Amino acid sequence: MSKSRLKLTGCVMVLLMVALFFAGCSDKKTAGTPSASMAAMVVPVVVGKATQQDMPVQVTAIGNVEAYSTVTVKSLVDGEIQKTYFTEGQDVRKGGMLFSIDPRTYQATLRQAEANLARDQANAQYARTEAERYTQLLKSGIVSQIQYDQFTSNAQALDAAVRADQAAVENAKIQLSYCSIYAPISGRTGSLLIYPGNLVKNNDTSLVVINQVTPIYVDFSIPEKFLAQVKAHDAKGRLHVMAYPSGDSSNASSGYLSFINNAVDSNTGTIALKGTFANGDRRLWPGQFVNVTLDLTVQRNATVVPSQAVQTGERGQYVYVVKSDDTVDYRPVTVGMALQGLTVVDKGVNPGETVVTNGQLRLFPGAKVSFKNEAASGQESSS
Repeated sequence: MSKSRLKLTGCVMVLLMVALFFAGCSDKKTAGTPSASMAAMVVPVVVGKATQQDMPVQVTAIGNVEAYSTVTVKSLVDGEIQKTYFTEGQDVRKGGMLFSIDPRTYQATLRQAEANLARDQANAQYARTEAERYTQLLKSGIVSQIQYDQFTSNAQALDAAVRADQAAVENAKIQLSYCSIYAPISGRTGSLLIYPGNLVKNNDTSLVVINQVTPIYVDFSIPEKFLAQVKAHDAKGRLHVMAYPSGDSSNASSGYLSFINNAVDSNTGTIALKGTFANGDRRLWPGQFVNVTLDLTVQRNATVVPSQAVQTGERGQYVYVVKSDDTVDYRPVTVGMALQGLTVVDKGVNPGETVVTNGQLRLFPGAKVSFKNEAASGQESSS
């Protein structure tokens, strides 16, 4: 009995091993089927065409709008503000009246200086007459040399007094003119800092700030690696600058590069530039942040693809190119500037080739694709 049982058990073990062997073979066959299914799978993608066109070479930055000139208006005399001749935020013209200061003290000073001048002019005229008379008397020997010298020196002293009085009159007129404050530049006024009735001191109290906004500056900085290109192209002619106010990227203000700083900022590795804009429409405002585009040159007949086609992987940037049999080819690429949804491809793609712009995550070299857009109609007809 025991021997028969042992034989039966051995047979069962052999059958189990055979069953496991065939099951393993079946699993191996099953494990190999996904690669075959992946190869047969068709991936739907969106595609675009590589084209050839002229592309501007640009540098972009964030800029800050700065007034073309700024003047803080102050009083040059002490006194009481009598009246203002503008409203806050008003555009004023150069030479336009802004403030008046109580002039009575300075009018009185002017009258006093004019009276002193008139008095000394009369005394000087009399002294000159006496000096002329004593000149004749000296020639006739009637008066001594000492008497003659006394009258001539007195006439000269009074002439000097007249010149001093004339200077005092001029100074009094200048001080009186300072009681009327005029706009030194054309521009837009800010907040009124001193109201009528307040006392002001000479060159101490700020009255209002005027900013010239037409034309206007935009300050911006770019990485120092672009400095050589900027200098080279600027030497050939004035460079074009575009400024896009925040929230209005479709309508740019046009200007030109007017300033390159004389040193690179060693802390940031950037170079400060400045663009000048006519700003006739007043779209740019002092203190405003804008997006700035500096045009350097134009790259002629550049090969460009939709920017969505360029992907970045472990080995760098690449695109998937659709071949004539509707399979894709993995292409490493060297890219240049990107502008308005297009990227320049310096190496890796030829004009006219079809590139995948959407659906790259499911692709691999040799994958079969179908097209979800009409951009591949030319590809299908050519195949």
